[in-house]
Amino acid sequence: MTDLNPVRWLVLAILCVSLLLAGLDLTVLHVAVPSLAADLAPSGPALLWIVDAYSLTVAAFLVVCGALADRAGRRKVVLTGFAVFGVSSLAAAFATSVPWLIAARAALGLGTALIMAATVAIIRTLFTDARERAFAIGVWTAAHSVGTALGPVLGGLLVEHFHWGAVFLVNVPIVAIVLAVGARVIPESRNPVPRRIDPVSVLLSVLGLGGFAYGLKQLASADGHGWESLLVGGAGVLLLAGFVRRQRRSSRALVDLGLFRERRFTVAVLAIFGCFGSYVAVLFLLMQWFQQARGLSPLEAGAAIVPLAVAGALGATSAPGIVARFGARAVMTAALAGFAVALAFFAFSATVSAYPVLAVVLVVSGFGAGIIMTSGADVITSAVRPERAGEAAAIQETSFELSAGIGVAVLGSVAGLGYRGGIPAFPFLSADQAHATRSGVGGAAEVAAALPPDRARSVLTAAASAYDHGVRVAAGASAVALLLIAFATAVLLRPRTVDESTTVDAFCGKN
Repeated sequence: MTDLNPVRWLVLAILCVSLLLAGLDLTVLHVAVPSLAADLAPSGPALLWIVDAYSLTVAAFLVVCGALADRAGRRKVVLTGFAVFGVSSLAAAFATSVPWLIAARAALGLGTALIMAATVAIIRTLFTDARERAFAIGVWTAAHSVGTALGPVLGGLLVEHFHWGAVFLVNVPIVAIVLAVGARVIPESRNPVPRRIDPVSVLLSVLGLGGFAYGLKQLASADGHGWESLLVGGAGVLLLAGFVRRQRRSSRALVDLGLFRERRFTVAVLAIFGCFGSYVAVLFLLMQWFQQARGLSPLEAGAAIVPLAVAGALGATSAPGIVARFGARAVMTAALAGFAVALAFFAFSATVSAYPVLAVVLVVSGFGAGIIMTSGADVITSAVRPERAGEAAAIQETSFELSAGIGVAVLGSVAGLGYRGGIPAFPFLSADQAHATRSGVGGAAEVAAALPPDRARSVLTAAASAYDHGVRVAAGASAVALLLIAFATAVLLRPRTVDESTTVDAFCGKN
């Protein structure tokens, strides 16, 4: 053992804190949304931006931040990321307007991208033994699941006793400790042959992703800007298509799309994308459903979601043993189908109003999602040659973060459309009041505050019922998507044939 050996475990602990915070910030805001909406009164699309500006920014900048870390130094990039994360947390905690909070959330995402982009490379540098490195990466990855599970509970506890901004302030002391210790113990390292950063690819990916997400979110609004949504969303799709075309032709590609020629790799990425996107979106929608339609307090809502989070952690940890016994294809297909059936039951059954029944639905959903996230990541890594594992890991992490943002955008928009379709026409409301009521539960609450008690009750009851309808529509849509992915997994996730292995290796440059 060298003198560095005891220190590297401390470095690993610091890097695990980074992913814990990343997972925490992905879900901690979910339980604070009703309090935040009452304070800042965001529109439906603006609320979706507040929630997933974070994950979309992480996804957009993760790969380019990895190239920056290879060139500028991984220690420097990680510490810079923590500093950005801490300052952005302060800015979000004291936000007094919707644009301010959205910008702060995006800055949090940039800080997280800087942190996450360099951590795997640091782990690989510190842990040269293959078994120790696998253990270290496993612990680091598990920290994300722990953070995601802790988010709703911690958020509920903080919102119950403090202002909603407290969900961001909790990051500040942790970041301060990490900066103080990390500056002393994290070693500096660089890639001797760093990737070159292509500014055009960066712009195409960021603007394309932003335009696509904007179009989706605006479709959920009650403003009637349908053509604007389609134009901006369509422009985003075209920019993303341009990004893909450039990656296929450029010698300075940010993402090696050649990896997607491997069928197992592509199916695993698709499974993770659909599963994690549904998991985060359902978590977000259920947190609002518990409070808006069921009348639970933030702390009660956070506690109610615990079965989903605990089952997700159990599924993630038990997945290797289950896959070893039954095979990745059978296990992933069954897990996707189980998740889909649970969401379909939630969408169409009236019995989920009883919490014991709902708890079973949450356990089945969480366990299936946990299995997919772990087994899918393993398939991604094993589907490529060992020397390309780093590139595969970058795509894997990007798929996690991108699916979280797109999942909330898509299912949140579906839920918004379902809510608007479930709001009846009230003859006693003015045009402005009707518009506000259809914009979201927060708008309905503002309208009800200015009405006589009996009319206010009618509006609030209708809003709660409409929100219940919207969440169930979104759950049904997610169930259909997961069933389609389960079918694709069953058909395509087969072991490679000799011909396929030869073709893929030749494409990847294997001699």
